[in-house]
Amino acid sequence: MNKKERVDFIIDKLEALYPDPQSPLDHKDAYTMLISVLLSAQCTDKRVNLIAPILFKKADTPAKMVKLSVKEIEDIIRPCGLAPAKARGIHGLSEILLAKHNGQVPDTFEDLEHLPAVGHKTASVIMTQVFNKPAFPVDTHIHRLMHRWKLSNGKSVDQTEKDAKRLFPEKLWNKLHLQIIYFGREYCPARGHVVENCPICSKI
Repeated sequence: MNKKERVDFIIDKLEALYPDPQSPLDHKDAYTMLISVLLSAQCTDKRVNLIAPILFKKADTPAKMVKLSVKEIEDIIRPCGLAPAKARGIHGLSEILLAKHNGQVPDTFEDLEHLPAVGHKTASVIMTQVFNKPAFPVDTHIHRLMHRWKLSNGKSVDQTEKDAKRLFPEKLWNKLHLQIIYFGREYCPARGHVVENCPICSKI
């Protein structure tokens, strides 16, 4: 199976397994999604979905969030890890959203990546999952599977993103990145992966 055949097979298999993948992070709007994505750094989505609602009960808009102290935010989000940095980021970006963006989450990479604690991956998630603009966020699952499927060299997340965008049709990016994440969790884990039982790795 050559690379194009592998890509086509992967697309077809993921579409059959996950025809309608939804964001794994619970959210009601762009702001709550942005905060949840920020909280998810080095934390499971499951834990974020448990902790974020506690924070959002106190503050689910930038205007409410800036009324909390960084310490108050930190105490709530501590179970998500990296709490001091995340709390400063949440408070700081909320201030900037109010000062520069009328309290709204911007819909450009440039504006998003200028916010505290928002890197390219977080911006990519917001662009694709909130604003439905083409992006290919690369998390640990995608980075691992692209290398495992011999579609990228695995040397850097940046290279994996470039390879994914080059190999997969742009119209599929937004859906495909979620499909790969779900597949990685269910069938293709980092540890204990049994090739013979994997619907993709056993075929390519």
